[in-house]
Amino acid sequence: MTTIPALILAAGRGERMRPLTDTCPKPLLKVRGKALIDWHVQALLKGGFTDLVINTAWLGEQFEPHFSAHFEHLIRLQPNQYGRKQLSISYSHEGVDFGGALETAGGIARALPMLGDAFWVLAGDVYTPGFKFTQAAVERFAASGKLAHLWLVPNPAHNLKGDFGLSADGLALNLPGDSKEPRYTFSTIALYRKAFFDALHSSIPYGNPQGIKAPLAPMLRAAMDNQQVSAELYTGEWTDVGTPQRLAELNRS
Repeated sequence: MTTIPALILAAGRGERMRPLTDTCPKPLLKVRGKALIDWHVQALLKGGFTDLVINTAWLGEQFEPHFSAHFEHLIRLQPNQYGRKQLSISYSHEGVDFGGALETAGGIARALPMLGDAFWVLAGDVYTPGFKFTQAAVERFAASGKLAHLWLVPNPAHNLKGDFGLSADGLALNLPGDSKEPRYTFSTIALYRKAFFDALHSSIPYGNPQGIKAPLAPMLRAAMDNQQVSAELYTGEWTDVGTPQRLAELNRS
């Protein structure tokens, strides 16, 4: 079995979710009775991925008490397979260290010393209850030689132009916004090799000790231009819980 760590991104302020996020970080808001981030942790546990890293900034002090209080809830579906000693949650506290979030690439670079040569990354504020984190996906990625593998989803109403294209042979494509070819939305779920972030090392040293902020999209687009990013389309339920209205709709359904 190939076990790798997973980084759950949970550092954002959640401005569009205010006032809900004035007192609660967005990944801890509840969807259908369970915190958004708990859906991810439980899905990772089901796949056998028990080494987790969570980056935090806004109200980051709430995450450790949350997981201490809800640990049994998270593992109850696999009580004999995943015990207290097997689940490991580490934290990259960007807010404590630097006074705020470091953006996606900056945050991942900061967490690299806690991650392996390959690792999952996903945002803690998306809802995708049917997504399966599988060993088979990791093994395919390892064999591919690519630097990253993305899961794309059909475009939601708030992102009709999408983010990236997808070739017939499974390459993610850096297509312009006015492209005639279809573009899809990046789900935030991806597999990366640590080598993907070597491009940052000229400006951001390993572990990002200075807390430099850096976005991820330009890195992905550059790697796509070099045919180093593969992708696949996921058509299961997926929601970017970016507004109170979207949260309310999920909880009504």
